[in-house]
Amino acid sequence: MRRMYRISLGILLGLDCLAGEASAQFKNGSQATELNLPTLSQHAVVTQRIGLTDITIVYYRPLANGRKIFGTTVPYGQVWRAGANQNTTIQFTDEVSIEGHSLPAGTYGLFMFPEADQWTIAFSKNSTSWGSFSYDEKEDALRVTVKPQPAESEDALAYTFEDVKPESATATLRWEKLAVPFKITADVKAIVLRSIQNQLRSVGGFSWAGYDEAANWCLDNNYNLEGALKWEDTSIQNEDRFENYETKSRILDALGRKEEAAKALSTAFDKAGAIQLYTYARGLQRQGNAKRAFELYPLVPKKDANHWISHLALARIASNSSDFATAAKEMKLSIDGAPDQTKTFLKPLLAKLEAKTDINKPAQ
Repeated sequence: MRRMYRISLGILLGLDCLAGEASAQFKNGSQATELNLPTLSQHAVVTQRIGLTDITIVYYRPLANGRKIFGTTVPYGQVWRAGANQNTTIQFTDEVSIEGHSLPAGTYGLFMFPEADQWTIAFSKNSTSWGSFSYDEKEDALRVTVKPQPAESEDALAYTFEDVKPESATATLRWEKLAVPFKITADVKAIVLRSIQNQLRSVGGFSWAGYDEAANWCLDNNYNLEGALKWEDTSIQNEDRFENYETKSRILDALGRKEEAAKALSTAFDKAGAIQLYTYARGLQRQGNAKRAFELYPLVPKKDANHWISHLALARIASNSSDFATAAKEMKLSIDGAPDQTKTFLKPLLAKLEAKTDINKPAQ
């Protein structure tokens, strides 16, 4: 009786195969029902992240094998599972926009209605069926229409993610000589903000660094600046440091509160160690603000005159004035006190100074 059932199922699946839906597992046209065996259409998973949102497509890859696919093996105007075997599914970990239309987070059955010049893509709330036999339009969460495009030949059906940008990506079905793209967009800033708020309720909210990182993200994205300022104040309450006062100064500056920004930066400098102050000045120099960097370098030795980083700052100051003898002397003192892994970086700078070359100028 079981064998008869398998053959009957094979006949049914064979009819589905003629519609381009699947390939039989055995040469007699039947399909395994009791055992986990290799299928002719290989299983595949592809994932793309947009911001913090993961998009995952799970599908089976039928082969064209020289057949004319669209309009023949896959008929026009009929629902197609957009793959083989079980439902092709697409999962979104957050709400997204598909071709400009909102779709909640979740896992959806991915179905398509091919036509010669326009395709309809359906995102079904039913994602657990076999094939498209039980597809019901009433279960669609969203339908969009897209334009198919000519493409290089693909024997095995594939889904790819292309044109990846900070807030969007284009998912594309590729098979035979056709590409069917649909654009997916996420509100990355809003999603990240919600994620940050949730993370700060966990271990990230029990240190100065978590709130400082949250504020820095807002600052980098020019987003939720008033909230970022509150987070930075919480960071300072947890532990007042150079880093969080420096971040606070930049937030205040972005909000146009210049006097408060200057006061916060002054406090940051008071709390900075020699390495922190040198690193900050060197960052300004790399960004092209050499004038401000060389106003700060003399403050580094005042933090710790014997620190190797202080001698490096003095070497840069002397080199900038073309006093290469003094610069080389300070660089040797810096090398003597520096960690072993840093000596490798400093020794070439000493060689440049001994060759009377300014170490502050970028290499040509």
